[in-house]
Amino acid sequence: MKDYEIIIIGAGPAGLQAGIHATRRKHTVLILGKPEGSALYSAHIENYFGFREKINGKDLLEAGIFQVQKFGGEVLKEDAVKLEILEDKSFLVETEKGQKFRGEALILAIGVKRKKKLFKREDQFVGKGLSYCVDCDAWFYRGKRVAVLGDGSAAVHGAKTLTQFAEKVYFIPLRVIDELEEELSGYPVEIIYAKPIEILGEEEVKGVILEEEKILEVDGIFIEIGAKGALELIAPLGIELDPETLSYVKVDKKMQTNVEGIFACGDLTGPPLQLAKAVGEGCIAALSASDYLKSKKAKS
Repeated sequence: MKDYEIIIIGAGPAGLQAGIHATRRKHTVLILGKPEGSALYSAHIENYFGFREKINGKDLLEAGIFQVQKFGGEVLKEDAVKLEILEDKSFLVETEKGQKFRGEALILAIGVKRKKKLFKREDQFVGKGLSYCVDCDAWFYRGKRVAVLGDGSAAVHGAKTLTQFAEKVYFIPLRVIDELEEELSGYPVEIIYAKPIEILGEEEVKGVILEEEKILEVDGIFIEIGAKGALELIAPLGIELDPETLSYVKVDKKMQTNVEGIFACGDLTGPPLQLAKAVGEGCIAALSASDYLKSKKAKS
């Protein structure tokens, strides 16, 4: 397990800007995340300071990664799937491939998860056999049959977790996932390569109707698209959310959360969901994390 002074979760504009400022202050820095998971990746921006023409989001992110690495920071293109507070008040971060890292301070720049509906009647089954959070609801499916539908690290991690509870776990990939069979090797998970069409059931989930009118009977369906959602990931940390919507992380002017040593920035802290705001908050979060580490060191 490798140690860093600051670990940043998220490789979008907020996380990369935080990385630039943290490395410039001579901290050891690790950024975890996939740039293509950022809303900026496929965007074109015309309202950002200093650019005469449209900016390609992908190019901007790649330039940010170059800057972080140039100043000595490390960028690992893996999603974080587990966060934990250790006894010494440092933080343990585990990635989708099982790598573990320890940080003295944590900056959350994960963004917000934009759910896309897969089924017409999806809302009807939420809480009645349909869930978006394996870590939250796996316990309710002890000894039952479940299906995980997804297209990224959250789905793979979810399927692995469910094997500890469910009698039978099916995995239905929504797109081609590199090394999927290798990732699930050694786990009792059955992969089904068929497009899901509709949820089977009236009052509660009874199964999934697949293409060519095939039916997969299950007691529960977990939809996990992309990386693990920010709120699911941070749930074990006891971080306070905004009281009005419970959709964003509550921070002060220094981007500090209610948990000592954890900072947040970008879309995760709420609207406006704009590039300029994300970059500005990334800067503040990094400087605040740096000041926190210096204060902590001075007290020891």
